[in-house]
Amino acid sequence: MAFSSNGFSMFVLVCLVVFCSLSVATCAGNFYQDFDITWGGNRAKIFKAGQLLSLSLDTVSGSGFQSKKEYLFGRIDMQLKLVAGNSAGTVTAYYLSSQGPTHDEIDFEFLGNLSGDPYILHTNVFTQGKGNREQQFYLWFDPTRNFHTYSIIWKPQHIIFLVDNTPIRVFKNAESIGVPFPKSQPMKIYSSLWNADDWATRGGLVKTDWSKAPFTAYYRNFNVTASTSTGAFSDSTWQTNELDAPGRRRLRWVQKYFMIYNYCSDLKRFPGGLPPECKRSRFL
Repeated sequence: MAFSSNGFSMFVLVCLVVFCSLSVATCAGNFYQDFDITWGGNRAKIFKAGQLLSLSLDTVSGSGFQSKKEYLFGRIDMQLKLVAGNSAGTVTAYYLSSQGPTHDEIDFEFLGNLSGDPYILHTNVFTQGKGNREQQFYLWFDPTRNFHTYSIIWKPQHIIFLVDNTPIRVFKNAESIGVPFPKSQPMKIYSSLWNADDWATRGGLVKTDWSKAPFTAYYRNFNVTASTSTGAFSDSTWQTNELDAPGRRRLRWVQKYFMIYNYCSDLKRFPGGLPPECKRSRFL
């Protein structure tokens, strides 16, 4: 069979579309094909044939987008370059969520700060509409200078948060002791850039400096390895329940040197006793 250059390109594109439509697939994303801009108008822009997306915040509005598909288990990767300079008062959110009052949610939120001060990476897990499982971290690099990869691995056994493939948090399935775990509600991917100067920076003491607007964050290299239907994985690596030894060492390193808040250590917040999952593992 002979192909012209245009015919061959079309053949490759069709093959990729078919492959990425399977129930389990690993695909590099395209923002035009995979996401809808949901609010903010032209403050959200897609560039470079769908390979780059930006969100902006100004005095009128922020902006946001969401995935066209829902996912039930999988690995989600996205590279972000956060708002540079004085980002105090701004929040860049990147998360998975279902809908409704008993929704499940897996959160990355990047809390802006004054120039020269570090961003705070805020993580949370909601199950059946209930959150209050916050862990916060400083990053070991400047997230505004270059793109870095932020990943969520969501399996029936656990949720792992990763930064540049370094695990920073593991939330284990503790249904055996009565803790709900997100495993039955498919979720979409969401991201937004918005003003939260009533709480985001030093508890709201530092306000957004609107003279620095617009504030802009950039996204690229979205990748998903996920099931869009049954949640069944054929790859045996998806059946592994634990981090390997190097992964556990990196997790301990991050939690020892970069964690700045852990709900499982906040005795004042839970005077009646820590949540039951906190007694299960220090890596929740």
